[in-house]
Amino acid sequence: MKYALLIYAAEKDWAEKSREEQGRIYAEYMNYSVELKNSGKMLSCDPLNPTSTATTIRVRNGKTVPTDGPFADTKEQLGGIYVIDVKDLDEAIAWASKIPDARTGSVEIRPLMIVPEM
Repeated sequence: MKYALLIYAAEKDWAEKSREEQGRIYAEYMNYSVELKNSGKMLSCDPLNPTSTATTIRVRNGKTVPTDGPFADTKEQLGGIYVIDVKDLDEAIAWASKIPDARTGSVEIRPLMIVPEM
């Protein structure tokens, strides 16, 4: 099964960390990414820029309305996505629990939809 591992963390907490602490966490992410890739389970991995770079759009009454920033005011922001192909949810949970931000933020595990070929 294919799952998206959606990583949520508080951007303000990251900004308050020292460069050394940020470097340590980056190194953890690199080690995790290498381990996941070497397992053959990783389909993709994409970190996101901060929410300050985001644009959200809504279409209302046929008019596109762009807004700077994320769609909702939350304590944690989506920071990145891993897409994995594993045998079941238990294996997805095992991989998600190794993500560094699982210790201070959260990781949402969401199955990908199976879309019929068009």
